Amino acid sequence: MATKIRLQRHGRKSYAFYSIVIADVRAPRDGKFTEKIGTYNPNTNPATVDLKFDRALYWVEVGAQPTDTVRNILSREGVYLMKHLKGGVKKGAFDEAAAQAKFEAWKADRQKGLAAIEAKLAADKKAEEAARLEAEKKANAKVQEKVAEKKAAEAAAKAEAEAEAAAAESEAASENADATETNTEATEA
Repeated sequence: MATKIRLQRHGRKSYAFYSIVIADVRAPRDGKFTEKIGTYNPNTNPATVDLKFDRALYWVEVGAQPTDTVRNILSREGVYLMKHLKGGVKKGAFDEAAAQAKFEAWKADRQKGLAAIEAKLAADKKAEEAARLEAEKKANAKVQEKVAEKKAAEAAAKAEAEAEAAAAESEAASENADATETNTEATEA
């Protein structure tokens, strides 16, 4: 029986996530499988992989052929490095402890790289948010300037209207005073 390590699609349209499975070559993509060894979610940044490392290593060592995508996933997770190191132990190039130390060093370096990527993403997000906040402050300042200009124009118009009304009242009062004086003079004469 030819065995493959491949992805089995799940999820909805435009939002797929996958199970990493061991299956017969002749089985359909989403059909019967021998064993599920992990999951792969490409929708997150960076992609999330949950893998049963020891089972993946076992299947690679017994000759299961991974698809291209799964080979990349297994390589990034260190399965192929561990297979290589175990081959070195079998040949006598180094002992099991040295192989494990090399693998742990690789794993620590990889974790440091992932942490750097996450820190960069967080810094980019923070910078983007700061830029957005600054743009919003500028827009609010422009709106406040326009509101202040409008209020000043309304206040000036109101003051002008009050001045005109006061002038009209004083003019009307002076006309009334003139008319009263004329009436008083006419009554006295």
